[in-house]
Amino acid sequence: MENKMILGKDIEQWKEDYPLLNKLIATEEVFWTNPKYGKFHEAIENISLNEEDVKDAEERLERFAPYIAKVFPETKEKNGIIESPTVKIPNMKDYLEKVYDQRILGDLLLKCDSHLAISGSIKARGGIYEVLKHAEDLAIESGMLTKEDDYSILDSDEFRKFFSQYSIAVGSTGNLGLSIGIMSAKLGFKVFVHMSADAKQWKKDLLRSKGVNVVEYESDYSKAVEEGRKQSDLDPNSYFVDDENSKNLFLGYAVAASRLKKQLEELNVVVDEDHPLFVYLPCGVGGGPGGVAFGLKLVYKDNVHCFFAEPTHSPCMLIGCMTEAHDQVCVQDFGIDNVTAADGLAVGRASGFVGKTLEGLLSGVYTVDDDKLYVLLKALADTEKIYLEPSALAGVAGVVDLFKTDMGQKYLEDKNLKDKMKNAIHIAWATGGSMVPEKEMNKYYQKGTELSAK
Repeated sequence: MENKMILGKDIEQWKEDYPLLNKLIATEEVFWTNPKYGKFHEAIENISLNEEDVKDAEERLERFAPYIAKVFPETKEKNGIIESPTVKIPNMKDYLEKVYDQRILGDLLLKCDSHLAISGSIKARGGIYEVLKHAEDLAIESGMLTKEDDYSILDSDEFRKFFSQYSIAVGSTGNLGLSIGIMSAKLGFKVFVHMSADAKQWKKDLLRSKGVNVVEYESDYSKAVEEGRKQSDLDPNSYFVDDENSKNLFLGYAVAASRLKKQLEELNVVVDEDHPLFVYLPCGVGGGPGGVAFGLKLVYKDNVHCFFAEPTHSPCMLIGCMTEAHDQVCVQDFGIDNVTAADGLAVGRASGFVGKTLEGLLSGVYTVDDDKLYVLLKALADTEKIYLEPSALAGVAGVVDLFKTDMGQKYLEDKNLKDKMKNAIHIAWATGGSMVPEKEMNKYYQKGTELSAK
């Protein structure tokens, strides 16, 4: 281990250059703030995507809404728009203050992407969007569809037969596979979801019940992606959804921001220079939280502060951003095992595209211990009657760390936020949970109960 060379340097040299690596390698919880974080107007100059791209994605989802409402009855109420509620969680805030002996200034809210229709996770945003965009491209190219049509016509044997000539493939730890699989199968595509070893059995079973081909691997996420890409490349009619580099996925997630803005306005929540917004986003490869953070920065600019949350055993985005080596390094290079109960976050190598895009926009990254995820899972169920999967609780831990860690306090000081915190809004992004079978959820809760008693 000690003699291994990583990008021409041995481990000791890396530790010397980045002292925080000592704690990361020991899988201790850390809170890192990004020294490259800057003013929005400067950071956005270096990014090829812009508001027009996000608007285009938003309009595409609106075109598909009549089709979505028709084939997924659970979306009818919202006219085929897949959106989740944002709720205040004051009882959970009280719990956090008491248990961690830390005053939390401002309001704590939960963005319930755990309860998004169709696939029950944040991946219902990007994953479903990318499948819809691909379907639209194919149908328009073939002359079967125009942008002026009522897209509910896609729910027909004619279109299903057309799409059945094509296949869609993806590599996933679980939730992205669910959203891609369910949506693609519904349209009529042949679908291949390449699942890593940490993917939960119930997710594989659910996909198979929808007619999806699930390919299982004994190794981790990177292998599933690599093999999925290889298989897809062999077939000219196959489309590979690339979670590591996809701009379409990223834009699908980014649409969340303008919708959140409307919800906050309805809740009479003000975000401006005197009412800063802090958002805590669980992070795997980075596409979901990256897209959401990008969208939020477009909407709120310097008044929003986005932090990513990773398991202590899979801090790939933190290592990538801190070292600026991004996807050229993985956690395993540093002897970190990438084994975590937070299956959606079990990623060893971060997206270089996301890391580089958010270089000047991301406020920081913190890590959370697996045991804490279970304890928080039980607490949220007890205090607010909201049930999430373990990885989704990573966002909840951030608000405590912001106030309790030296780095968090220094961030508030450096950004002149200290005297504004009583007006702050904190949003923990709940990324998944509503589709977890009751039996599984009971096991999670039980584990949280046991750990809480220690």
